[in-house]
Amino acid sequence: MATITADQVKKLRDQTGAGMMECKAALTEANGDLENATTILRKRGLASAAKKAGRMTSQGVVGSYIHLGGKVGVLVEINCESDFVARTDQFQTLVKEVAMHIAAADPKYVRREDVPAEVVEKERSIYRAQAESSGKPASVIDKIVEGKLGSFYSAAVLLEQPSIRDPEVTIQQLVAEASAKVGENIAISRFARFRVGDPASS
Repeated sequence: MATITADQVKKLRDQTGAGMMECKAALTEANGDLENATTILRKRGLASAAKKAGRMTSQGVVGSYIHLGGKVGVLVEINCESDFVARTDQFQTLVKEVAMHIAAADPKYVRREDVPAEVVEKERSIYRAQAESSGKPASVIDKIVEGKLGSFYSAAVLLEQPSIRDPEVTIQQLVAEASAKVGENIAISRFARFRVGDPASS
């Protein structure tokens, strides 16, 4: 019996969007073989999120969450392919969880592509200056900069943030899991976050 590592589970999750426990069970059944584990998940209908990703999402809901005391409020639009799925408990649960996450984690953008190029370049130049001033050799500076940029995306981009409920899972993975369960493409379109007394909140 092969020992299943956390890296193997993460790799399978990233490829299929299936849940952690499902991935671990599939890898165990496949004796650690990633390709066979993917096939097992596909047969169970858990690895279909990637195939659905290109399909139109013209239905969905605008969900809301008001934090205790009414100091923070969130509106989020999450789309799917049919009104039927938009009304399911699984979809509604996802909407609520994402709205609560936005209230707590305060992301600035939905996806990496939404971050303005000038913001990325500004962060990159700051990280490069920090690395150069620390006396690091030129051969590792690029890797340091890219690593810090990755951390920036994890903090600022909703889909790349670790879930407040389970830090081992990103919001992107939560969406992929929900997509696999309901059988439709799901996409987070936009959100607005308001905090009392903060005119810049959005």
